[in-house]
Amino acid sequence: MSATDNRASFNLPNTLIDMRWVLDSLMDDGRLSERDANFVSGSRREKEELRWNPLQFIAKFQLQDQQDEHKHLDLDSLTEWLAKKANQRMHYIDPLKVNVDAVTEIMSFNYAERHQILAVEVTEDEVVIASAQPFYSDWESGLEQTLRGKIIKRVVANPADIQRFTLEFYNLAKSVSGASGKGGQNLTGVTNFEQLLQLGELKSPDANDQHIVNIVDWLLQYAFDQRASDIHLEPRRDMAYVRFRIDGVLHDVYEMPAAVMAAVVSRIKILGRMNVAEKRRPQDGRLKTKSVEGREVELRLSTLPTAFGEKLVMRIFDPDVLVRSPAEMGLADDDYQRWQEMVSQPNGIVLVTGPTGSGKTTTLYSTLKQLATRQVNVCTIEDPIEMVEPSFNQMQVVDNIDLGFADGVKALLRQDPDIIMVGEIRDLETANMAIQAALTGHLVISTLHTNDAPTAITRLMDLGVPPYLIGATVLGVMAQRLVRTLCPHCKRDGYVDPDVWESLISPWKSKVPERIKTPVGCLECRKTGYLGRMGIYEIMPFSQELKDLITHNDSISEIRKQAMKEGMRTLRLSGANKVAAGLTTPEEVLRVAPKSVTS
Repeated sequence: MSATDNRASFNLPNTLIDMRWVLDSLMDDGRLSERDANFVSGSRREKEELRWNPLQFIAKFQLQDQQDEHKHLDLDSLTEWLAKKANQRMHYIDPLKVNVDAVTEIMSFNYAERHQILAVEVTEDEVVIASAQPFYSDWESGLEQTLRGKIIKRVVANPADIQRFTLEFYNLAKSVSGASGKGGQNLTGVTNFEQLLQLGELKSPDANDQHIVNIVDWLLQYAFDQRASDIHLEPRRDMAYVRFRIDGVLHDVYEMPAAVMAAVVSRIKILGRMNVAEKRRPQDGRLKTKSVEGREVELRLSTLPTAFGEKLVMRIFDPDVLVRSPAEMGLADDDYQRWQEMVSQPNGIVLVTGPTGSGKTTTLYSTLKQLATRQVNVCTIEDPIEMVEPSFNQMQVVDNIDLGFADGVKALLRQDPDIIMVGEIRDLETANMAIQAALTGHLVISTLHTNDAPTAITRLMDLGVPPYLIGATVLGVMAQRLVRTLCPHCKRDGYVDPDVWESLISPWKSKVPERIKTPVGCLECRKTGYLGRMGIYEIMPFSQELKDLITHNDSISEIRKQAMKEGMRTLRLSGANKVAAGLTTPEEVLRVAPKSVTS
């Protein structure tokens, strides 16, 4: 049979694509040169590669796409090509959107692995099955008998994703099922608000059971892979939920029996050296682990007793994320220069303000990392220590022995420091110690919870700090927020609503940009259109004019007007600059910088 006849036969059912057919078809479609096809054909396949789909082996060489000189034939582009060839829809498997319990009940692991297929979506009427062999259908008749009338809808997916998620989904389902089988339906215990009387000797899963260990390992690695900043484990009456915060937005990930979740929480508490027996009081802990790539990652643990058990939140501190360059944080040009001028002073107080989750910790650590040379002594007092950094001397607040921020600063002043970082100024005593440190020749960097930079002055006055001391010691204030950045792989040109633009730049007047970038959604950003976050900043250095206004106890509106006259850009205006640069969207800026911040 000729090559042409052989290719034609692959449009018939029950046919597995092979290397020869793929190479010939790519050449026929003008996607691959004959030279590259011969190179692939003559390449020796390793033992592991013999089990690969032909697309995986071809993608390994990153060959030039003959239809686009700027692209290579990677696995995603090859999969898209195959989907069009088979007239089937291309499907990107997003594990955050897959109901693992539902898809793993459709077929056994052995059946899925043997036929290289994976259920990716289940509804009342149909089951979506992903495959990288679109012309092969031997498995359909066997599966139809178990689906109870559900229609099979076929899609084409990346073969590497099918292999990976088949293992992950079925291993997770097996671990949860195994843990549930050891008494997973037992809902008794002091943590449950609604006590239920159970008859019989049902035991809850043990925290050290191998199934629970596997679930915890999967949970942590999955969170690292998805770039999550927080992991939420939330118990309910019968089921419990796992949610990840990614780029500031919470996503549902998985649900499991409540008793299994209780065992998972106990396992994590053991790893975090927390009191496993104490379930009535909130607890804090920390855990250090490694990602598959070998990066050390720290997690801060916090439990909270709720109606149906302990809720656990794990905040992930990846050193690669927590310590970033000014450009990565979004500090650039004038903003960067102003910030550098403030933190380069030998003494005084620099304040960073913003709500929880606005990136203050990243700003502090990144700045201190830059300042902590061998010629200076950098000391911190934190609650808690977010990440252990070798270039700092770090101390943690310990409430049960009355070691608070004020006592910590007092102790640090005897340690010959050059720079002191105070985690947060919460009360007058801490504020007074920070002022004392600044007056005695130290640079103090700290945080406040205020909406914008000027109201940090009001906050200090509310604590009881005299205006003349604020003017004498504070070098400047920086308010910040985090906005999601547009995915560089899929963003495209769009238009901005003039009214929206006006709300961003008010009270300044600026021409509406002709074009801005808008989100689209692709595999890289999980179809959200956004990938990562960056800061928008409102930086207010204290000039002599501002200090005079503060000392004379002028109103905040007058102080704000003077700061804006001297070049302070509001959070919204900072965000508008990011929009004009094609980095984010007006909707993102308006979401995190409400009107009350700039009015």
